[in-house]
Amino acid sequence: MDVVVERHGSQFRLVQVADELVPAVRKAAFASRDGYWFKEFPAGTPHLDHAWTNFERLILPMLRQAAGLDPVPWDTALEEVCRRLDPAGIDWWLVGSAALAVRGIPVTPGDLDLVVSDADARRVGDLLLDGLVEPVAPADWFCRWWGRAMLGARVEWVGGVGPAADEPETTDFGPTAAARMQVVPWRGRQLRVPPLDLQRAVSLRRGLHDRVRLIDAFTAGTVASA
Repeated sequence: MDVVVERHGSQFRLVQVADELVPAVRKAAFASRDGYWFKEFPAGTPHLDHAWTNFERLILPMLRQAAGLDPVPWDTALEEVCRRLDPAGIDWWLVGSAALAVRGIPVTPGDLDLVVSDADARRVGDLLLDGLVEPVAPADWFCRWWGRAMLGARVEWVGGVGPAADEPETTDFGPTAAARMQVVPWRGRQLRVPPLDLQRAVSLRRGLHDRVRLIDAFTAGTVASA
């Protein structure tokens, strides 16, 4: 089998992983110990049992997409996110490569990255419960909350993003970007996204030169191929 999973309390383990999927496991930030990979959540985390059931069912397609072995239907997943979050009044915005794709820049997102308000982070877990693979849990990071779901494509969100997100350098998902959000039309919806100049600066800093070229071509009103 490509993946074998086990649960030990609040720890989700990958005890067997095909070689072709190991880079995807690392990319998904699984920790390793004693020959297995794992994610561990605080005891009593809401929806832990639901998340485990989904994890068993969805971890393989999630890893195959992350490894570039299967296509990522990011647009279908985004429509589903909008359908669920918007009527519930969730305060969210789209970041990462999908925020470029919805502008019409020809990039291929590998997932959806959302920033949500501190107050709404757990509610997003409730609304995406049928695809929840990592329950919303406190994060000791630049944000207060983290969650992950699989809705045909991977959906990840952070809640309660603070000033640390813009340290030591300004990001396209921190308070600076939030203060300068732009609205773009996409399939009859109005989506909030980071300012394009910040996304360009972050892409340049990360060495994503092809992405920078695509952003520049879009800004100049010309067409470039991915």
